[in-house]
Amino acid sequence: MKRTHYCNDLSAKNVGQTVLLQGWASRVRDTKGANFIVLRDRSGIVQVTVEASNSSYPVSTEVRSEFVLEVEGLVQVREENNQTRQYATGEIEIIPTRLEILSTAKPVPFPVDGTPLTASEEVRMRYRYLDLRREPLREALKLRHKVVSSIYNFLDAEGFISVETPMLTKSTPEGARDYLVPSRTNPGEFYALPQSPQLFKQLLMIANFDKYFQIARCFRDEDLRADRQPDFTQLDIEMSFVEVDDVLELNERLIQDVFKKTLDVDIPIPFPRLPYADAMNRFGSDKPDQRFGLEFADASGILKDSGFGVFKSALEAGGVVKVLVAPAELTRKQIEALEFTAKQNGAKGLAWAKVAGGSLEGGISKFLSPIEMTGLLEITGALANSTLLFGADSWDTAVKALGAVRVALRDELKLITADSPRFHFSWVVDFPLLEFDPERSAYTFMHHPFTSPTIKDLPKFGTPEMGSMKARAYDLVLNGFEVGGGSIRIHQPDVQEKMFNAIGFSTQEARERFGFFMDALEYGTPPHGGIAWGIDRMVAVMAGADSIRDVIAFPKNARGADIMADAPSVVDSKQLEDLHIKLSEKSIV
Repeated sequence: MKRTHYCNDLSAKNVGQTVLLQGWASRVRDTKGANFIVLRDRSGIVQVTVEASNSSYPVSTEVRSEFVLEVEGLVQVREENNQTRQYATGEIEIIPTRLEILSTAKPVPFPVDGTPLTASEEVRMRYRYLDLRREPLREALKLRHKVVSSIYNFLDAEGFISVETPMLTKSTPEGARDYLVPSRTNPGEFYALPQSPQLFKQLLMIANFDKYFQIARCFRDEDLRADRQPDFTQLDIEMSFVEVDDVLELNERLIQDVFKKTLDVDIPIPFPRLPYADAMNRFGSDKPDQRFGLEFADASGILKDSGFGVFKSALEAGGVVKVLVAPAELTRKQIEALEFTAKQNGAKGLAWAKVAGGSLEGGISKFLSPIEMTGLLEITGALANSTLLFGADSWDTAVKALGAVRVALRDELKLITADSPRFHFSWVVDFPLLEFDPERSAYTFMHHPFTSPTIKDLPKFGTPEMGSMKARAYDLVLNGFEVGGGSIRIHQPDVQEKMFNAIGFSTQEARERFGFFMDALEYGTPPHGGIAWGIDRMVAVMAGADSIRDVIAFPKNARGADIMADAPSVVDSKQLEDLHIKLSEKSIV
């Protein structure tokens, strides 16, 4: 390679040196007697100054934005009144002895030089290769590289072995739909793209690898959100002969190391641990954002004799009344928006009352007795000019709906301030092992069917107390996002069979889906556990991005489509014939 430096490698220490640079013309400015070209490469920018007397001047007049250039020239100090601190190389310029246009470019559909962006995300994704020239995305991908590099270095030093697991495997649904791949050589049979390497990493523990990790590509056919993609990347870790504390302690040290080396941010450890029941009761979420307060109070006892029909019916049905204090006198418009949020999350409505002096007014206050008002003010500590918001329903619905309202209040009232922690990590632990699925009228797993129950809960399998079993599971929460999750796994064959039975799998169905894994458990399986981080989500929070799409080189849009590559797309009839597939008329649009 002829290039001697990247743009940002240069500084005043290079003055007097001849350098050769290669990159894009980020901006071009013509003035009487000189042309100024801001040259950009992946590191940054530097100014190239071409005066009319320079032999390269004729070529410089042909340069337009995003032309690819090769510049050989002398590093020179810029005149003091022309220096700029807006970028790292602002005190120098390049005086070319040779300027060559390597490639021309059409006018770009949106600016990539730092000019304020007005293009829609749809347009940016269609021209993703141009969008990636912009500094915010370029820096996000560089941060992602540093994160992955730090992970490799740390885990290598801890004795872990990186192992790749198959991308084409058996369909073993783990909570979402599989992406299926038809087999040409086995007509009517399908591979599945892995939702995670879960079974394979457990098999590696049986195979005596002891400490495994992988930066793994995973695939889930599920509805998308800002923090989800159909194909995504996770850090996968598994360890033998460990307990919960061992996994959590290792991951805390790993996170501390990654943040220090990539962002120079000190993350305090150990992280606080929050039992699932406490997280739901206090924040209405199993991934609570703890950078701000607004914890719930339980008003069920105070309102047990309430004359307000909504509260009365909820409590008589065995539900709860939770109350949240909004630290502002909310307008009617704000309350209506919050009520809409509550309804989107299962609530029938959102009761409210405003705090005025030592009493309540407006909303449902007319239905409250003086004793109830006094009790509510005592348990909430609400001050004047604040607003009480109530969730009254079954426990699950009340806390989840009010939890969504809490997050909406965070954004509406801008409760995250310069004084808030930039990054707040916590563990949520003591999850239920099972949850009841009313559609099936049966239990299903909360995490996955390989999660171990607590030792004391093992005898509850197959009993009426099965729904109260706790899992040896843990989720990693960062700023209100679940960025990781894992568990100690089931390593005894009989316990694994009981777990399959608990979620409604017959012995035959379990063997059809997981027979190879159940067989492996019979050959000496060590106690083991692990975790997976969502790399996309973690890096998005670290970068301050609005969406994980901003930290993925070539993401899908909200419909799961790659509009740049036009995927998914139709395939020709010969390909379908080779795969023994015939489309129904309904599937052809």
